[in-house]
Parts: sequence; C-alpha cells; structure tokens
Amino acid sequence: MNKPSDEQLTAYLDDELDPAYRSQLDSAIADDPLLSLRVQWLDRSSLPYKQAYEELAQQAPLERLQARLDAITAPQRAGLSRRWFIGATAAGLLVGGVLADRLFIAWQAQQAHNWRALVGDYMALYVPQTLDHLPSDEASQRAQLRTVDARLGLNLSPALVKLPGAELKRAQMLEYDGVPIAQLTYLDARHGPLALCVTRSNSGSRPLAHEQRHEMNVVYWTEGEHAWMLIGHNPASALEDLAQHLIDKLSV
Repeated sequence: MNKPSDEQLTAYLDDELDPAYRSQLDSAIADDPLLSLRVQWLDRSSLPYKQAYEELAQQAPLERLQARLDAITAPQRAGLSRRWFIGATAAGLLVGGVLADRLFIAWQAQQAHNWRALVGDYMALYVPQTLDHLPSDEASQRAQLRTVDARLGLNLSPALVKLPGAELKRAQMLEYDGVPIAQLTYLDARHGPLALCVTRSNSGSRPLAHEQRHEMNVVYWTEGEHAWMLIGHNPASALEDLAQHLIDKLSV
C-alpha cells in the first residue's frame, strides 16, 4: 500500500476509517516499525492550544481599558467634529495594535516552544534498535539531505552535518500543522539516539540555550532564517560542544 499521510493516520487513531482500509493499516503498522513510530508520535501529539490562548486572553488589559473608557465624560453631540472622530479612530487603532503585537509576540514564543516539544515527544520513543538497521551509505544520505534542502532552503551535505562519535542514520522531513521540520537522526556510540532538527524561523539569530525534555538534554539556537536544536541523552556540556561544532561548520 502507499505510504499513509498524517491525516490518514490521525483518522485511523480517531477510528474514522472504513473497515477495509483500517485492516490494511493494521497490517502495515505491524510490519513497519517506522510507521508504528509515526502512529505513536501522532497519538501523543495533542497540545493544549485552547489553554494557551485562554491564558493570553486573560493577560490582555481589557478591564483596565474599559474602566478608562467608562471614566470619560460623554461629550455633547454638538461638540463632535471630524477631527474628534479621526483622533478617536487613531487611538482605537493604536490600542488594538499594541494588543495585537503583544499577542503575536506571545504566540511566536509559544510556537518556538511547541516545535521543540513535538520533537521531544517523538525522540522519547527512540531506542538504539530503531536506528541500527537503517542504511548509512553516503549516497542515501545525500538523497535524503537534498529533500531537506528543498523544503527548508538549506545546503547540507554529509560532511557538514557529521558529528564526532555519532553516525548519521537518516534525514527526513516531518510536518505538524503545515510546519515542516527536518530531523537528522544519529546513533551515538555511547548515548544512543541523537537528533539534529531544524525548522524555519523569523525570530532572528539567538545564542545557544539549554532545556530538558523527557529526561533528554536539549541545546537550541537560531541562525538567520532557521531554528535548530540538538536533543539526546548526551550530557548537556557535550551536547553544547556538538552544537558549537555544527555552528562552526555551517557558518563557513
């Protein structure tokens, strides 16, 4: 059967497929460990969007703005002029613009956080056996990296993304809500699965920062039009050294 899309797998999880196609997917998932991994990842990918937006709405100073409006004495109808209407319209646009900017900035921060959370959920399912059977010849790597380059506007090669002590096993494109995310997966000789992930970003260049997800260390940064992250069970200091190694090579 053809490779199922994320929409079809989501319908599978929601029990919305006809019995015949669902039976085909059952067999494919049982036979394909990577497909099974995708299904598990999609099953764990529900994010609290509603709560996030409710929190942003609660932070908007609507009550304070309404109190100020209520305190303004209503002018007499005869005193209204075209200039007054223009001024009132400009003030309304200014207040609305400030609120929109704040909400947009908060939304951007939430999105940056979410893509790393998604990657963390996905990587939590990996074990060394997930990767050790994958081909790692340079021809396969170049073909996979060309797909990544085409989607994200990069220019990667096996030599550029080579990491000390880790073997590149696969480069693939993931997608969540229409946002493409490239995942380069490595098998580290000491610490197991390791991933370098990248997506587009308009937040400008930012230095290395650290966090933890699912008991894995994460180093993340942005450079130009892309946001990057390294995630694995490597110690935080070792992961930062690998990140700096990548930055130095990619900036040449």
